[in-house]
Amino acid sequence: MQRQRPQHQRHLRHRLLGLRRKFLALHLALIAAEQQTYEHIHGRIGSTELLLELMLKDPWFTWLHPVSDILVRIDHLLNDEAFDITEENVDHLFDEARLLLHPSVEGDGFERAYYEALNRAPDVVLAHFQVTRVLLAEAA
Repeated sequence: MQRQRPQHQRHLRHRLLGLRRKFLALHLALIAAEQQTYEHIHGRIGSTELLLELMLKDPWFTWLHPVSDILVRIDHLLNDEAFDITEENVDHLFDEARLLLHPSVEGDGFERAYYEALNRAPDVVLAHFQVTRVLLAEAA
């Protein structure tokens, strides 16, 4: 496999870092929105550790896992020497993010939960807009 030029590698890293920054902001806004709704129904979550445990195991938060998964894969690509940052890898992550972020009132699972989060949390709307701008700029 031919090594890519350092300038091209920097460009690919820059693209990934831009997506990661906006996707992370969306992820954090979604977590905050879900935490607020969860606490309204079930009472206060007592610690960050408990929130993390709920996010990993409680069905209330499992719909967020696809967002977490994309972030983890971006981080692996950026930080693990075993992974090559290629145009194909970067394009694939952008495509996955584009496909994932389609809210739908009639959808199931992620699509429906994402639609509901967008309708109740202004911070999620703003973060969605920021991610969408990055994804659209890449598609152009």
